[in-house]
Amino acid sequence: MTFACALTFDFDAMSVWLGSYKSRNPSVISRGEFGAVAVPRILDILKRHGVPGSFCVPGHTALAYPALVKRIHDEGHEIAHHGWVHENPADFDEAGERANLDHGLKALKDVAGVTPRGYRSPAWDFSENTVKILQDYGFLYDSSLMGSDFTPYYARIGDKFDDKSPYVFGPNIDLVELPVTWILDDFPHFEFAGDTQGLAAPSKVEEIWRAEFDYGRKNVPGGLFNLTMHPQVIGRGHRLMMLERLIEYFKSQPGVTFTTLAGYAAQWRNANPLEAWRNSGAIHAQPSRDRGH
Repeated sequence: MTFACALTFDFDAMSVWLGSYKSRNPSVISRGEFGAVAVPRILDILKRHGVPGSFCVPGHTALAYPALVKRIHDEGHEIAHHGWVHENPADFDEAGERANLDHGLKALKDVAGVTPRGYRSPAWDFSENTVKILQDYGFLYDSSLMGSDFTPYYARIGDKFDDKSPYVFGPNIDLVELPVTWILDDFPHFEFAGDTQGLAAPSKVEEIWRAEFDYGRKNVPGGLFNLTMHPQVIGRGHRLMMLERLIEYFKSQPGVTFTTLAGYAAQWRNANPLEAWRNSGAIHAQPSRDRGH
């Protein structure tokens, strides 16, 4: 059975420093501008190796760099929704969270003519309303949660939890979750910001990412290796050389395919309809409330 590899790039540009870090320091914000320098380099690598990428783009970035975002789309790569200005959804009420989603959707539509099928939350943060909102907007998949490693699952709605009561799982909904992990994210390994004191040598990160890939390929047939990168981080020369070495290694392994997140989610959903999956005994499957369980 094949093992899928998704190379994903969160093209945050300045939005991560404005939204997540809430900086108004021109020097700090300028760090995001390097993302626009790096994107063409990344696109050239993907073209050279003939592999697709998934680019998660905030609306703010799309409006700042419309030609680059349009080039991403024109070269056949996926564009996913990544918020408006890399804001934490939990900082907003439901109306505010929906407004941010709308702003991002409009920017991506205006700039690249796309309506994203997938969503990745800025900094992988959710509010209690996020899953329901994604369901209402008809997204195929989300890629922000961390309940598995290489195995997708259907997201749940209405979990109940506090620090005094047993955890109560809500029912699964028709939203494919493509899980992520900070281990397979370049930012904590490489970036120097706030509590993140990265700047690791690429050899260290290459060892970790290759070993995770090897484990998934050998032990989770049909699974997904979901690698998260940021152009302003991975786009430095020595890190790009590491990325290219990894792509060459992944390509050399038997049974490995490269995919976009949307492509994989659609294929997985078709092979695992919600009701059948819920009845399969999958670890993340919860009984539907409307069936009296």
